[in-house]
Amino acid sequence: MHRFAVLAVTWCVLASAASAGTPRVVTLVPSFADDVYAIGAGSQLVGVSAFTDAPQAKSLPRVADSSSVDAEAIVALRPSVVIGIPAQERLTEPLRRAHLRVVLLPDDSYQSIFANIKTLGALTGRQSEARATIAALQRKTAELTALTKSYARHPSVFVVLGSGPIWTAGANSYITTLIALAGGRNAANDLRAAYGEYSPEALVRRQPDLLVADAAIHLGASLDREPWRSLNAVRQGHVYTVNPDLIERPGPAYNDGLQWLIERIRPLATAR
Repeated sequence: MHRFAVLAVTWCVLASAASAGTPRVVTLVPSFADDVYAIGAGSQLVGVSAFTDAPQAKSLPRVADSSSVDAEAIVALRPSVVIGIPAQERLTEPLRRAHLRVVLLPDDSYQSIFANIKTLGALTGRQSEARATIAALQRKTAELTALTKSYARHPSVFVVLGSGPIWTAGANSYITTLIALAGGRNAANDLRAAYGEYSPEALVRRQPDLLVADAAIHLGASLDREPWRSLNAVRQGHVYTVNPDLIERPGPAYNDGLQWLIERIRPLATAR
């Protein structure tokens, strides 16, 4: 505790100087580091989360993960602002006690992508770059979805986030929005929560046109067992493994995930 108190005092002495210059930023989830790089503020990042995979962040200190925040390490970095998500409110309480500015932003929806880029633009002094980034992203989305809106058929997609028990994205998830933009529909839209457990019996009744599985769960090893082997999508080979970051991380690379989904949904949407 004594060491932390000394670090807190040190930060207070230097805080005014840091805030007067270029803002120094710590991000506690990967998507916010992605946002910072997207608006050209990467040089202002001084600390990131353990799962940040942006190549530019390779040498930066890792100061948080899914269940912890290293308050002492963050204080020592003298950030102007620490940016996390609402679920990290309790974990970031020591930072507020050390008089650090903590901003918690929801990152679990399609619209939050643009709202967060705008907010990070304001926090880093890159407002014009943020506006330009948002405009470019939305132009690309319009190009990608120009044809999907005219599909006569919208294939159903079941996203497998866990297989024992089955875990999937529900009607109110970011993934559902991405599927809709890609010209499909979420086969689990009866699940009202954003994410949740799904029964094998309901999955067989739904008979989705495609399965999209998180690569980390290795679904291929289970396809010869129930309920998977009773699905037409499995029999017809409409099972795809995806890097979870492509479709599970709302951020400035979302168009890559959208394009990935379009390429797999389109053959079924346009089949005669």
